[in-house]
Amino acid sequence: MPRFSVIIPCFKVQGFLRECLDSVLDQSYRDIEVIAVNDCSPDGCGTILDEYAARDERVRVLHLEENVGLGRARNAGLPHATGDYLFFLDSDDTLTPGALRAMADRLAETEDPDGPDGPDVLVFDYARTYWWGGTRRNVLAEVLAEAGDGTFTAAEHPGILDLLMVVWNKVYRRDFVEREGFTFPPGYYEDTPWTFPVMFSAGRIATLDRICLNYRQRRQGNILSTTSRKHFDVHAQYERVFAFLDARPELARWRPFLHAKMGEHCLDILSKPDRLPPSDKAEFFRRTAEMFRAYRPEGAEIPAELRVLNGGYAAYLVRRQSGRAGRELERRARQARGVVAGRAGRVRTAVNRRRPLDAGLAVYSAFSHRGVLGDPAAVYRKAREIAPHLRGVWVVRDEEYAADTAALPPDTEHVILGSAAYRRVTERATFFVNNVNWPGAVAKRPGSVHIHTHQGTPLKYMGADLLGRPGARHGIDVPQMLRRADRWDYSLVAGRYAERVWERAYPCHFASVHTGSPRNDVLVGAAPEDGRRVRERLGVPEGHTVVLYAPTRREYRRGGHVERIDLARLAADLGDGHTLVVRLHPSLATGPARGMGLTELHRRGVLIDATDEPHVEELMLASDLLITDYSALMFDYAVLDRPIVIHADDWGAYTASRGTYFDITAEAPGHVSRSYRELAWLLASGAWRDEEAARLRSAFRARFCEYDDGLAAERVVRTLMLGEQMPEPVGVPGARAVPSAVRSLLTSS
Repeated sequence: MPRFSVIIPCFKVQGFLRECLDSVLDQSYRDIEVIAVNDCSPDGCGTILDEYAARDERVRVLHLEENVGLGRARNAGLPHATGDYLFFLDSDDTLTPGALRAMADRLAETEDPDGPDGPDVLVFDYARTYWWGGTRRNVLAEVLAEAGDGTFTAAEHPGILDLLMVVWNKVYRRDFVEREGFTFPPGYYEDTPWTFPVMFSAGRIATLDRICLNYRQRRQGNILSTTSRKHFDVHAQYERVFAFLDARPELARWRPFLHAKMGEHCLDILSKPDRLPPSDKAEFFRRTAEMFRAYRPEGAEIPAELRVLNGGYAAYLVRRQSGRAGRELERRARQARGVVAGRAGRVRTAVNRRRPLDAGLAVYSAFSHRGVLGDPAAVYRKAREIAPHLRGVWVVRDEEYAADTAALPPDTEHVILGSAAYRRVTERATFFVNNVNWPGAVAKRPGSVHIHTHQGTPLKYMGADLLGRPGARHGIDVPQMLRRADRWDYSLVAGRYAERVWERAYPCHFASVHTGSPRNDVLVGAAPEDGRRVRERLGVPEGHTVVLYAPTRREYRRGGHVERIDLARLAADLGDGHTLVVRLHPSLATGPARGMGLTELHRRGVLIDATDEPHVEELMLASDLLITDYSALMFDYAVLDRPIVIHADDWGAYTASRGTYFDITAEAPGHVSRSYRELAWLLASGAWRDEEAARLRSAFRARFCEYDDGLAAERVVRTLMLGEQMPEPVGVPGARAVPSAVRSLLTSS
């Protein structure tokens, strides 16, 4: 029998159905059966299902003679299921790549040690995907991680019931479902009388902290967003759950919880503008209040937000309107306070700007005020070493970043962005060092020195070059960016290629300085043992080959994340003696990308998620091979003279959407793979470190890292801050001029 029976009811979803089926059938885990139920759909759903069944023996289609609704369509599929676990997938949603494999692995991990059975229920994470392209992870995802590695009951971990009580974010052991006799009732909100009884009854629940499903938020056509009296069905559904508890005295403890949930759910429906016809809202409130009183457990305390159900509909309306009025008054008060504070701030600023600059004060920031990081950090440390009379102050975003000792060492003087102390130092400092533009409120005073370090050597379009790329500059005000860049006095460059790019991308009045990249000083001449401390901290076994995978974001996908490689497969294909370390682009660190499997694989020890590691230079030192796509990290890694593989399976789409200054597949720092099959061959054959790889790397390093000689930070401090003389870098061995092919791209309009 298969591991999973995937039951998919279908009704008027022909526009989404193929994507749904493909997301299931294209999974790397294939031990499944698909039971697709055509709920007498009037569109092309039936034809699509028959087409898939004809070409994949795992698909079985049931054609119902009449439309019975979502719940009963699921029931129709149940008798045909033979899998160990049942998975009810809605036909407009999709599975994420690797989801079924992750579920199977988690089920195996949590099997009962005293018997052959796995958990009764496995709860996994999901992300809402919006019709306009946005993605938002389940806001209560931490509940899954907090549940721990083992199994539990709802009584032992009641927080699990705070998650969205739907059927499709779980898989269910078939024997458990059949033993308990669970089925779906007719009507709207059919998930309610399934999910609560299931979760109350389950003896063993497990969680999977991984986004396994994309929950499509349709612009129109969503049943629950249809204005109708059918929303009154919710009352009957809760009555079914209370009847279930009445029949199970051992579950009586859940009545207070269910009573409160019922009140919250019904009031939420009533508050939605698109659910109930306006003429029916008073009746819905009265029906809810009657149920709330009828099912109130004896002695139960009523939460404050539900006490409105003890009164009438008129009182409910008054309370809602007063709440809105109060929020509006608070908004206006905040606005007024802001005006007053702004006036006072402008007066203080005017006074400070009449005072002379402090020649011994330098202000630093990096990556939008996230701590002592990158090039500015290297300059700061060198200044403390050779110019201790310079007072260095760091700007950090908020108190949370200030408390992060990994990004801001305890002995570091700092100010919080926007604070009075921040205004004082930025109004008096002589030196400003940053790899991101300073906020617009920071004025360029005569005599101040603004040093811009950038964030590495660019492959993709930057600055003014984004004006012709509307998708890539979404949310970026390019003219404002350039006005802020007008404050730069100096632009640091790692080579003549970077110099040409920055002067094209930022047509402003700065001087390019041939310094090299300060943060790369630690990479110049690095020995293999230099990364040993980092390996030990990350938990890399002694003697392992460390493969660093660092993908960049994609502008052709809203949210920036595209799953290009099955990470579990890559880790497995690397084999024994290898450790896979993954570092996502920083802009993806707090989005849904890590929930697509990275967090779960890290927890299981399949790989190491190093996305939160603040110092990427340490990760480079700790690794033996870099696999990347189009990340600027490749230019830094080349300084190490260690192997690099470029995985460019979507190069055409990437360069068309973002724009690039040259073809990285033609002038790569190592071998290029255009499919996972090619990548796997490069790794398995050892070609990733052959003579051709070394030749490509040497040419790339000479071309793009010619000023990285290990003295960049000292060069910045001595020449730009202390006014001393210091020779320009002579370049790495074999450095040469930028090739004509690259030159033509940089000088074209």
